[in-house]
Amino acid sequence: MPNRTSRRSLLQSTGLLVAGTAAPGFGLFAGCASTPAPMAETTMQEMTAAEALSRIRSGRMSAESYVVAMLDRAERLKGLDALITIDREGATAQARKVDAMRAGGNLPVLAGLPIVVKDNINTRDLPTTGGTMALRGVRPTANAPTLQKLIDAGAIVIAKSNLHELAFGITSTNLTSFAGPVKNPYDRSRIPGGSSGGTAAAIAARIVPAGLGTDTGGSTRIPAALCGIVGLRPSVGNGGAERRYNGAGVVPISHTRDTVGPMGRTVADVALLDAIITNEPPIFAAASLSGLRIGIPASFWAGLDPQVADVMSQARARLAAAGVAFVEVDTAGLGALNEKVSFPVALHEPIADIPAYLAASGVTGIGVREIAAAIASPDVKGAFGAIQGDVAGPGYADAIRVHRPQMQRLYADYFAANRLEAMMFPTTVAPAVAIDPVAGSGKFMLNGAQVETFGTFIRNTDPGSNAGIPGLALPAGMTPGGLPVGLEIDAPLGTDRRLIAIGLAFEAVLGSLRPPPGI
Repeated sequence: MPNRTSRRSLLQSTGLLVAGTAAPGFGLFAGCASTPAPMAETTMQEMTAAEALSRIRSGRMSAESYVVAMLDRAERLKGLDALITIDREGATAQARKVDAMRAGGNLPVLAGLPIVVKDNINTRDLPTTGGTMALRGVRPTANAPTLQKLIDAGAIVIAKSNLHELAFGITSTNLTSFAGPVKNPYDRSRIPGGSSGGTAAAIAARIVPAGLGTDTGGSTRIPAALCGIVGLRPSVGNGGAERRYNGAGVVPISHTRDTVGPMGRTVADVALLDAIITNEPPIFAAASLSGLRIGIPASFWAGLDPQVADVMSQARARLAAAGVAFVEVDTAGLGALNEKVSFPVALHEPIADIPAYLAASGVTGIGVREIAAAIASPDVKGAFGAIQGDVAGPGYADAIRVHRPQMQRLYADYFAANRLEAMMFPTTVAPAVAIDPVAGSGKFMLNGAQVETFGTFIRNTDPGSNAGIPGLALPAGMTPGGLPVGLEIDAPLGTDRRLIAIGLAFEAVLGSLRPPPGI
């Protein structure tokens, strides 16, 4: 497996800064008409997106051989239930076009890159099921705009990935008959996190190097943490110009909180997808860690599983030795405000947002009532019962007009008053827990007490989501039993590029995780 130095040089050699006619900051890759030499699948599966693109561009690897190898791998690893729909015919045809384009002289930035896309993100050529029976036959009229950016740049969608039913959960234990519970590649008896668990599991299992998830309260970052990969939640703010990604074309929970998020095995690959989506120059340079001020909020570090606490302590020590100045200051009052925002928003906005999405996607004859009636997962069925009864309605106005602005001011003051560039904490308080095939969510034992899985795993990711600030999850290390532990960095609104640069620097110190055993 290439070391970190070679990966960085490969990223810099991909030609992303060459001037050309593509989106700002990008160019077209010069072609190479030579016939690529055969390459072992084991080599292909360990390549990052940047490495694969470099090989395709130079002619050292054909796009078709790479995509077919990843499709074959997806078929062999069907037991993970990471994917709902695999598009062998369409993906292979697209890969052949890439090889023909290379022979002709030019390639777009992501040409030949296989990705998976969470099955609540609209795809014109594949169904968008939301992981639920009522939407199984839905064929949207257009790709989601965020995904379209990647496709225009040459990315190839090889599959739609599994998820917690309708994205209403953090385990990805989907009990719908055609989906099934997603398994964690590091231990198939355990959850991969959610709701973007299928994308995370596919990336961790080396089916693809990168893909798209969505995040409402932690749905890219929680599975990134539990599967040992990287997940970005971009800035959302109050929408409009503050929203980093176009949010259209996604089966919704909340227009206030939802966002698409890129996921990959390295921060550099996530940065690459982010640059394509935003039409910004890619981020190559890691931040300097010397004197970098990072907040440590005590409430986010309380009550950790001892194994998570140990891994995070070691990660913090290594980062401090590299020059990071950690500032121990808590976010006083944040938890109480978050409770007043989280569920009133997430359980009220679907009433209007789901019908609006269906109409915009060209879906007729299906509404909230039909979707709710066909839900298979008990935890999601319970949530939709609350939605249909609008139990959160009375608190919604205050959540949006009073408490959410207070949260946003609290975060802004926290960063500014303490001169912090970001805050750091464990993404989740525990490693992946056992799959509960009955409830879909359930409970587990933490520090001698039985706790609810959903509330416990979303504890640290939910506040930043409600405030609309950016968050980046990346691997901190592994437990003695071989389970990934995730570290999260949250930053001020609109500082996504700086956050990614900090992530690159943290990753250079902490390294990446070994592949799942037997994968």
